[in-house]
Amino acid sequence: MPKEPIRDIPEKPPCEPRDETRNRPQENLAETANPAAVQQVEAQQVEAQQATAPQAAIEFRPWWVSLVAGPLSILAAGTLVIVGLGVAQRAGWISAGGGDGGPAVHTVAADSNTRYICPMMCTPPQTEPGRCPVCAMELVASTSGGGGDGTSIEVSSASRRVAGIQTVTVKSVPLVRKIRTIGEISYDEGTLTTISAYVDGRIDGLYADYTGVVVKEGDHLALLYSPEIYSAEVELIESRKMLRQSNGTSLTRVVQSQQNLYDGARQKLLELGMTPTQLEKLERSGKAAFRMHLCAPQSGTVIEKLAEKGEYVKTGQPIYRLADLSTIWLMLELFPEDAAVIRYGQKVTAQVQSLPGKQFIGRVAFIDPVVNPKTRTVGVRVVFSNDRGMLRIGDFARASIEVAITPSGDALELVYDPDLAGKWISPRHPHVIASSPGACPVCGIELVPAEQFGFVRQPTEHGGSLVVPRNAVLMAGESSVLYVETEPGRFEVRKVLLGPCSNEQAVILEGVQEGEQVAVQGNFLLDSQMQLAGNPSLIDPTRLVESDEKGLDQETLAKIEAALATLTPDDRALVEQQRICPVTEMPLGSMGTPIKVDVLGLPVFICCQGCQQRLQDDPPKYLANLQETDSPSGESEDPDETEAIAAAMAQLAPEDRRLAEAQKICPVTEMPLGSMGTPIKVDVRGQPVFICCEGCRESLLAEAVKYLARLSKEAIR
Repeated sequence: MPKEPIRDIPEKPPCEPRDETRNRPQENLAETANPAAVQQVEAQQVEAQQATAPQAAIEFRPWWVSLVAGPLSILAAGTLVIVGLGVAQRAGWISAGGGDGGPAVHTVAADSNTRYICPMMCTPPQTEPGRCPVCAMELVASTSGGGGDGTSIEVSSASRRVAGIQTVTVKSVPLVRKIRTIGEISYDEGTLTTISAYVDGRIDGLYADYTGVVVKEGDHLALLYSPEIYSAEVELIESRKMLRQSNGTSLTRVVQSQQNLYDGARQKLLELGMTPTQLEKLERSGKAAFRMHLCAPQSGTVIEKLAEKGEYVKTGQPIYRLADLSTIWLMLELFPEDAAVIRYGQKVTAQVQSLPGKQFIGRVAFIDPVVNPKTRTVGVRVVFSNDRGMLRIGDFARASIEVAITPSGDALELVYDPDLAGKWISPRHPHVIASSPGACPVCGIELVPAEQFGFVRQPTEHGGSLVVPRNAVLMAGESSVLYVETEPGRFEVRKVLLGPCSNEQAVILEGVQEGEQVAVQGNFLLDSQMQLAGNPSLIDPTRLVESDEKGLDQETLAKIEAALATLTPDDRALVEQQRICPVTEMPLGSMGTPIKVDVLGLPVFICCQGCQQRLQDDPPKYLANLQETDSPSGESEDPDETEAIAAAMAQLAPEDRRLAEAQKICPVTEMPLGSMGTPIKVDVRGQPVFICCEGCRESLLAEAVKYLARLSKEAIR
């Protein structure tokens, strides 16, 4: 067998070395392979290490790094964006808002006029930042200038549309005040009747044997057995016989005696409950009976059955209670202020929940003169006709009473009611109305003209009341304000005095005039902007300046009046004629009782003792101010006065002069410091404050918060 040729065994490829070659030193590998193969293997190993390096790094990274790294990177990016926007806005590259995209309500104010307000509204707006002198809170910049006059705010047409601000016109209309309440239907107490036993006896029959039976006058209700009735009937029959027999004799005295016996027996039976009809029937028959029918004395409904058949009753024991439901009462409870404006005979409209859509008309029959001490209400009774029996006792009804009011909110003294015009009315039953005089069919009292209760024959003309929708009025406690559009886009806050509210309207007694436009929608937005601007608003309407023709607020006027009241009549007449102090040009009395001094032989009044020396040093200069009362104080730019101020300031120590120049004005008189001599330093709660003269010291110490608010924050630091 021929031997197969020996084949050459191929060498293992250099790219797949055995494990042992993989661990050999590099020099050994170089000995077993050619240089080209070695370079190729090294290149492949480098590429494999570079490809697996990131994956190995990921495999060896802790798990919490992946969890935290993502959110931190997002937060860092957001912070960089916000910081970038802030830097851009401060640099002026972008603005906080512009065009119509800005705030809905705004006022135009320059940066130099920015005012700072206390978040608690303790003090008026300040011109410098700092802290509130009352509550020590940090002052914040107001968002608007408040319209420039402190009582109004301006709104552009575009912003007005965005804010949805709407206005209505103040109208003057005859107003009717509607009083609403809830009451309970009750029996008419004048129609209640109790049927009781007139004699002792036994009830042998009950014809109205259940509650709710409707009976008519004269119907039989029960059958009563009584020996006493039988004896009274026998007595009547016998006396009647004796009377007939005595009529044939000539003895008048005997006839009269028998007549008296007959009349007495007849009256006795009537007192025992026998009706005249039953009495006539007994006389015709001439036969006495032990039983007698009890008859209904009036028509009505049995509301209580108090006895049973076969029951023995005593004299006076009740058997039935009847009520005439043709008329019912509605018992109302009104607040005293509502009860004060209604009257007897007033028309009342009621609705019962069980009869939707139906209205019942009644009239006020009684107004309780006493206020309930527990509920603090006044009871009012209204009588309704119930001929059809639709109203049920114990049901509740919603009642409304309309009262015509005057422009001042009071009820009219004379009222026109078409149903009572020229009619006669019962003083006890207002539902009894007649066209001519006569007697009341219910109580028998004479009818009286309706005019006695304030109902006139013809309609009366009375002035209208100023009314606005109720949602136009912003109320907080005892304060009420409106926002009046005095000019297109300019809304002014007004403190108003409210009258009574009726339906959806409110009566305005003071604060607006007919024809003015008031905001009914968006007024809360207007008020919030006024608050942020530090202006008078609903939260503090006391800042509204209630001015007279002299431009003085009510507080100052009251202070002046109290000061002038201490003068003699002659001096007061002179003060009222002079009006102002010739030195400070402030109203006389605003700093206490005016002081009378003699100047060139003339009596002149000054506001305080501090003005006397300046007046006597230069009388012509200051007396000339009395001829120019229209010029505001502190506006003079007289060079001589400027030099005098500089000379007065020079008298101060350097540190005091620096403080006085920073303060600039006296907080009481608001005159330039130095205009009345060397300023006087006063310690106010540890704070040095300068005043123009000694006369201002008492006022400053008495109302420190008020006067310090007039100074800038830089001046009182």
